[in-house]
Amino acid sequence: MASKQFTFAYGHGTKTFDYEENDILKVVRTEDFPPMQNIEQGILDAINHPIGSPALSEIVKPGDTVAFICNDPTRVANSYDFMPVFVNEMNRLGVPDENMRIVFSLGTHRVMTHEEMVEQVGKEVASRIKMYNSVATNADDFEYFGDTSRGTPVWINKLLCDVDHVILTGTIVHHYFSGYGGGRKAILPGCAAMETVRKNHSWMLDPHAGLGIMEGNPCYEDQMEGVALFAKGRSLFLFNAVLNAKHEFLKMFAGDYIKAHKVACSFVDEVYGCVIPKEADLVIASCGGYPKDINVYQMQKTMDNAMCAVREGGVVILLAECIEGSGSAKLEETFKRLKTPEAIRKELEDNFQIGANKAFAITRPQSKADFVLVTKLDKDLAKSMHFAATTECVDEAIAIAKQKLGDHPATILMPEGSLTVPRVG
Repeated sequence: MASKQFTFAYGHGTKTFDYEENDILKVVRTEDFPPMQNIEQGILDAINHPIGSPALSEIVKPGDTVAFICNDPTRVANSYDFMPVFVNEMNRLGVPDENMRIVFSLGTHRVMTHEEMVEQVGKEVASRIKMYNSVATNADDFEYFGDTSRGTPVWINKLLCDVDHVILTGTIVHHYFSGYGGGRKAILPGCAAMETVRKNHSWMLDPHAGLGIMEGNPCYEDQMEGVALFAKGRSLFLFNAVLNAKHEFLKMFAGDYIKAHKVACSFVDEVYGCVIPKEADLVIASCGGYPKDINVYQMQKTMDNAMCAVREGGVVILLAECIEGSGSAKLEETFKRLKTPEAIRKELEDNFQIGANKAFAITRPQSKADFVLVTKLDKDLAKSMHFAATTECVDEAIAIAKQKLGDHPATILMPEGSLTVPRVG
């Protein structure tokens, strides 16, 4: 049989392997939309012709104060492309550099170094604008805005509370329990206190919390309600972009943080959604390289996408370097202490904890299929997390899968696994 060579992203590099073409049901990729050619003009067009909102130039007055929310390194946002344009536009509107600040929406992720901040927004902007981490565990950094109807206490970083305008920036992909990224997520969980995030994320256990779901999704609705409590009487302006697998801008959306986000999410479905003929025996997926496979915490999201493409009892081979290990001491501790998926879920139902929730998120797709990792992750750690096998060689992973599935498994390839969401047509 004829074989074909494939090269998948892995960390900062790639992994290459050969595969028999006759065994491939489909290669799942993002839709081939043309990338934007003039990024600066695209940004200005978006903010001057926003969705559901006056233009930024009509909102911002000379001497106003502005806080920009920017992504941390675990999210590809290309902030260094749009932040210089935003800062210069603010200057043009009469807002001096000293009236602006950047708040990095860490959520519950680790603190960024100064060097990482500079890398995210670019040297010019970093030299002009003060930059801050939103650290969820620093309780004194947050202001209380009441509780949502689901009982989530809304604590938001004070750096967003004493300015005239908050600009929410970032990119949008599907999210495995919040429906979609972007939009309100810049604030909650991005710039919220740990208890706020913990209570909100506990809704991921609800069967209505899922990928690509907004209406009826308790996690999404709780986030929206929490941000609305903060947003009352404030000026919020959204700037979200959608990227392709090469991290190129496809389209930009600006304006009202609810209306513009919903329009953007429809485009996300067009770009990242993909019809497959049937669920496969074997799925070979790459997270898409760094930072999507920086650690287990981030890699897990690709597991959910791959789960959409594999049959019950099948195998998923996942290329995920995990150069920073698990990404969560709490995640590791949970797996070492609780030996079964049932025990993990029971403890979360009784006492939901951030980090431990990822243990549940990892075991959920494992209940459908075996996951074989191509990774640098410690083998004993991977075994404690119930992965079927680990190797640094794709060919070895394929051999392991074929021991279970036979020599010619019907196979789906997902080179952009963190982005693409397969569904049976």
